[in-house]
Amino acid sequence: MLQSHQRLYLLQFIFALSMGALLARLPDLQVEFALTEGQLGLLLITMSCGVLAGLTFLGRTVERIGARTTTFITIFGASTLYALVPWMPSALWAAPLLFIAGVLAGALEINANVEADRHEAILGRRVMSRVHGMWSLGFFVTALIAAVLRQAAVSVELHMAIILAVVVVSGLFAFWNMQTAPRRPGDHDSDHPPFAFPTWGMLPLCLIGAAPLWVEGAGVDWSAIYMRDIFAVEPFIGGLSVTLFSLAIAIGRLGMDPVVDRFDPRRVAFMLLSLASVGLVLVVTAPGPVVALIGFAVAGIGCSSVYPLAISAAARRTDRPAAVNVAALSQMTFFVFFAGPPLLGYIAEHFGIRFSYLVIIPVLLAALAATRVLDRKS
Repeated sequence: MLQSHQRLYLLQFIFALSMGALLARLPDLQVEFALTEGQLGLLLITMSCGVLAGLTFLGRTVERIGARTTTFITIFGASTLYALVPWMPSALWAAPLLFIAGVLAGALEINANVEADRHEAILGRRVMSRVHGMWSLGFFVTALIAAVLRQAAVSVELHMAIILAVVVVSGLFAFWNMQTAPRRPGDHDSDHPPFAFPTWGMLPLCLIGAAPLWVEGAGVDWSAIYMRDIFAVEPFIGGLSVTLFSLAIAIGRLGMDPVVDRFDPRRVAFMLLSLASVGLVLVVTAPGPVVALIGFAVAGIGCSSVYPLAISAAARRTDRPAAVNVAALSQMTFFVFFAGPPLLGYIAEHFGIRFSYLVIIPVLLAALAATRVLDRKS
C-alpha cells in the first residue's frame, strides 16, 4: 500500500516520463517541422506561456478541486497533448497543444509543491527534494529510453503513444486513492487571490529558484542538439547528455534532504550553485564530447536541489497562504525553465550554441549572492 507522500513521488516521476519523452525528441521534431533553432525556440515558448498562465491563475482552482482531481486532469490531459504533438502537420498546429499542456503543467506544479510542503509538516522531515528528485529520475529514465529509440530509428509518433499508455496505466494505479493533505497549522484559511505574484521579499527566492531551473531547461531541451551540432556525435551519444544530466539531478535531489538537515539550506544552496557554474564552464569550453558530458553531469548535480530549497522557503513564509507563495515562486521560476530555452535558441541561431550556455553563468553568480536570504538552520 502506497503512503500518501509516496504518491507525490510517483506523480512527479510519471509526469516526467511524458514531458521528458517529448523534450528528448526535440531534435527529431525540429527536423520533422523543418525549424531553425530560433523557430524551435518560438514553438517552446508557447508551452512557457501556458505554464505561466497555469501558475498565475489556477492556484485557487487547485485548492478547491483537491489533489486527486487535479492530478488526474493534469497528468492525463498533458500527456495526451504531448502524444498528439508529433502528429500535427506543422509547428503552427502543435503550438496550441503545447500551450494547453503548459497550463496543465503549471497546475500540476502547484499541486505537487503544496502537497509536498504539507506532508513535510505531517512527517516532521523534509521530502521536497525527493519529490523533485523523482521528477528528475523520470527524466533520466525517459531520456535513456529516448536515446535507445532514436538510435533504433523508432518514430516519434510511436514513442509518444507508448509513453501515453504507460502513463495512463501507472497513473490509474498510483493516484486512484490519492487524498488532499491537511493544511499546515497556522496556514491561511482565507480564499486565495485569483492572481499569484511574488512580493518584494520573495524576489531573491525567485532568483535562487530560477537560475538552476534555467540550467535544467537548457540541459533538457538543448544538450542533445548541442552535442549534435558541436561534435557531430551519433544520436545515442547525443542523447547521453540528457540522460547523464537528468541522472545527476535525480541523484542530487534524492540524496539531498539529509544533507540539508545536517548542514543548512544556505550552505547547501551556495555549494550547489557553485557546482552548476563549474559544470557550465566545462560545457562551454569542452574540446570534445567527453568533457561536455562531464560538464552536463556536474551542472546537473549543481542545479539539483536549489529549487526545492527555494520552494520550501516560500511555502513557510507567513505573509500569505502557502499555495499563493508557492504559485508565485513557481510561476517565476518555471517561466524561466520554459522561456529560457527559447531565448537560448535565439542566441544559438545568431551567436552560436556555445555562447548560449555562456550567458547563463552570470545568472548563476547572481543567485549565489542571493543565497544569504535562506535560513541558516534546517
